[in-house]
Formats: sequence, structure tokens, C-alpha cells
Amino acid sequence: MRKIFITILTFWVFVSMAYGDIYKWVDKDGVVNFTDDPTNIPPQYRNRIEKGEREDSQEVEAPTHGSVSPEKREGQKGNLYGMGEDYWRAKVQPWKNQLKEATETCETLNRNINDITIEQAGKMLSPTQYEMKRAEIARLKDERSKCEAQTREAKEMLDKIAKEAEEAKADPQWVK
Repeated sequence: MRKIFITILTFWVFVSMAYGDIYKWVDKDGVVNFTDDPTNIPPQYRNRIEKGEREDSQEVEAPTHGSVSPEKREGQKGNLYGMGEDYWRAKVQPWKNQLKEATETCETLNRNINDITIEQAGKMLSPTQYEMKRAEIARLKDERSKCEAQTREAKEMLDKIAKEAEEAKADPQWVK
């Protein structure tokens, strides 16, 4: 009896999964969403759902970035993929901020290293004082190498984003 119950339960679960309902809704950004569980639908979109049945035999190919028709592209204010100025500026801004901060930090560290070097030049320092100054300069140089790495990373990412924008035929001013 128990085997029959488990078999029937298993069969029912697989059948309900294969032929369950699919719910579709469009969010505020125009993104189409699908789920098979209506509790996953945000409350503000529950009055706008479309209910359909799952058709597992029909394969649907996901659209690619280049699949936007030329007619739609012409009507959009953006690049080949429909990404506009806001998208590209938001993508670039964190890297611009990192570049600015890292550059300023490097400049400050260079000034501090120079100040310490000038301060100790021509002075008679005890061995302890000399070692303390040398250790301070070494610490500042370590910090400088870290901020130089951050500067390089930011420049590389900005170059990469500029190339992506060029490939997407976005306005070059959006990534400047």
C-alpha cells in the first residue's frame, strides 16, 4: 500500500510540474517576468498577471542583445542594445570616482614622502630616529603602491567600458 501511495504521489508531482500554470507579468521597468508560483509575484503586479500553461515540448530561444529589430532601435534613444545615456554614465561613474580618489591619495602620499625626505636631509639623526623615518617612508611607499594599483584598475575598467560602448555604438560622450 505504501509503495502505491509513493508511486502515485511521485507521479502527481511530476505531472503537476510538467503541466502547471505559468504566470507572466511586466514590472515598472518593462521587464517581462515568469513564474510558476503566484506567491512569487510582487503584490503590486498581481492584478496585471497573464496566466498560461507550460508547454515543455516547445523550445523558446532567448533573445540575444543583437536581436532588437532595426525599427525598434531607431525609435530608442540608446545604443544597439537599447542602453541609454543613464546606463553608460552609471557604469562609468564608480570607476571615475575610484580613479579620482586614488589619484588624490597618491599625490598626498608623494607629498608626505617628499616632506619626510626633506625633513631628515642634512639633520643628524640618532639611529632610532633614522630607522623610524625609514620605516615611515616604507609604509607610505606601500600605501602608494596600493593606490597606484587602484589607479591602474580604474583606468583599465574605464578603457574596457569605452570599448564596450564603442562596440554597442553608444555615444562616446556618455562614457567621458
